[in-house]
Amino acid sequence: MPRHKTKSLQRSIPADRRYGSVLVQRLINKSLTQGKKQLAERQVYLALDLAAQQVGSKEEPLAVFETAIKNLYPQFEVKSRRVGGANYQIPFAIQGGRQQHFAFTWLVAAARQRNGMPYARALAAEIVDAYNKTGTAFKKKEDTHKMAEANRAFAHFARS
Repeated sequence: MPRHKTKSLQRSIPADRRYGSVLVQRLINKSLTQGKKQLAERQVYLALDLAAQQVGSKEEPLAVFETAIKNLYPQFEVKSRRVGGANYQIPFAIQGGRQQHFAFTWLVAAARQRNGMPYARALAAEIVDAYNKTGTAFKKKEDTHKMAEANRAFAHFARS
């Protein structure tokens, strides 16, 4: 089995029922707990509707969500690499589906960390925060970029 997923090994995800969007379906799949897909679907759709209301503009829920997710896409990540007896955090540019993976993972994790409210409301609040470039998930992206910037001096180790 190859170390990197090639195009032939990647699953194609069908679009969701309501919006016909693969991005929404990926969020539903990330939100699953104990295999209860209908419950996750209901919560995600409710969260998207709540987020569109909270933003207040006349934008569609799908447009609000797509903007929020694009605001969470990281451009760089750091990976540990051992060079001559020392470990360095080496910045790498992120390519392909990994940007989406990190964005969805951070969004769902931040929503689950919000205590004292149902998951749908927490997810809606996190989507609105990502839309406004604030919140826990956006902070995680900013921290990742800051770490990559701080370790930019070790970028030359990535090529060797």
